[in-house]
Parts: sequence; structure tokens; C-alpha cells
Amino acid sequence: MPITTQDAAAHAREMLGDLYQLIEALDRRVPRIERIGEAQIARDAADLRERAVNLIRKIESKIPKA
Repeated sequence: MPITTQDAAAHAREMLGDLYQLIEALDRRVPRIERIGEAQIARDAADLRERAVNLIRKIESKIPKA
């Protein structure tokens, strides 16, 4: 069964919701300086957040406005 434009748009909106939740979780994260490797964890979290924002921009530019 072929995927309709509506199905693709609905899936994209669902993905957007997940990405926004990911960003919210990353923004709530409090660095724990006493942890070994915390600097790397913080860098990885910042990188993941940036990738999520870029993906949101890409998806939003391609889905039809509701």
C-alpha cells in the first residue's frame, strides 16, 4: 500500500513532536561536574541538540502547513 501525502505529513509531525521532546529533555539536563566524563557528556548533549534543531528545520521546511 503506497504512503499518502497525508500519511507522510502525519508521520513528520509525529517526528517533530519527538524531536521537540528530546530538546526539552536536553535543556532540562543539569550537568554534574563531579562525574567523570561530564565534559564529554555535555558536549555530546549539545551536539545532539544541535542535530535535532537542524532536523526540525529540515522537516518543517518540507511538510505542508496544517
